[in-house]
This record gives sequence, C-alpha cells and structure tokens, in this order.
Amino acid sequence: MTAPLEIAANVLMTASIILAGRNNIHSWWIGIVGCVLFAVLFFQVNLYADVMLQLFFIVTCVIGWLQWRRGAGGKPLPITRTGWRSLAWVVPAGIASVVIYGMLLHRFTNAYAPFIDSAVLVFSIIAQFLLMSRRIETWVFWLLVNTVAVPLYYSRGLHLTAVLYAAYWVNALISWYWWGVQARRAALAPAAPSTAIADA
Repeated sequence: MTAPLEIAANVLMTASIILAGRNNIHSWWIGIVGCVLFAVLFFQVNLYADVMLQLFFIVTCVIGWLQWRRGAGGKPLPITRTGWRSLAWVVPAGIASVVIYGMLLHRFTNAYAPFIDSAVLVFSIIAQFLLMSRRIETWVFWLLVNTVAVPLYYSRGLHLTAVLYAAYWVNALISWYWWGVQARRAALAPAAPSTAIADA
C-alpha cells in the first residue's frame, strides 16, 4: 500500500515538474513543499543522498524563484543554450563527484546503492542549476537522472515514485522540445514581447 506521504510528495512534485516544463514560475514554490515531503520520505528508506538532494532543491528553488522573477535587466530571463566548453568540464566533474560521494556513503553510512544514489544527487544538482538559468540542456540531464532514478526507487518499494519518475522522463523529453521551440521563436522575433516566460 502506498503511504500518504509518498502520494502527497509525488502530487506536488508532478505539478512542479509539469509547470517547469511549461516554463511557469509557479513551479518553484510548489517544488519547495514537495521537496520537504520527499526529504522525509527518502530518509525513511535510507536514501541519504536523496535527502541531501531535497535540501539542496529547497534552497535552489527559492533562488530560482527569485531569479526568474527578477529576470535579466528588467526583462524575462531568456531560454539559452549551454556552450560545449562548459559541458566539457561539467560532465567529467559530475562523474568524479558521483564516485567520491558514493565512496563516502559506502564507507560511512548504511546507504542503499550508494553510487547510484550519488548519481541521482550529482546530476540532479547540475540539472537544477541549468534550470535556474533557463538553459535548454537542463532537460538532457533530467532525462539521465530519471533513467537512473526509476529502478532505484522501485527497488526500495517506492513504486508510485518510480512510476511517476518514468512519466517525468517523458515530460523531460517533451520539455526539451518545447523549450527549443520557444528559444527559436524568441530568436526570430527579438523585438517582440518575450514568450520565454508564463507567470500565470
């Protein structure tokens, strides 16, 4: 039987992720509440890297919320791409961090699947920073995170969470396409009112 805590956490996070995919600013505050519930849930099943991840998400959701509201020079923050030079060091650094943090969890805690759990943590952090800056590549990293997270959560009996993360995988794919469309529209009409944000 699925616990009420898991249901509530997933309902809120589903709403937050869908709104993020639609480029909607309300994604952030809904995400804060969902992260609090997930932190408690993951602590109960010994996924400590995921607990730390939720705490990180709470802080960055606040920052992202303020950043999206502030925009860029008084204008909505545009959707942009991450350069290959940045990705060339971000990805190797992420892999190294997964190994190091996974070793720490393995040595000092009773964490379940410490290296897989660490992969979810590290690449979610990267994806979150890209999301805060409205970089299209955020969705590529979310695809990676969701691919790893689905079997991890299912193995811990969090079946609803696993199913929804599979749905998030599809949402990330759609959002990747949708953000690309919006970026191209903005590039073709730079003088027109921006379509890069939907605050309602």
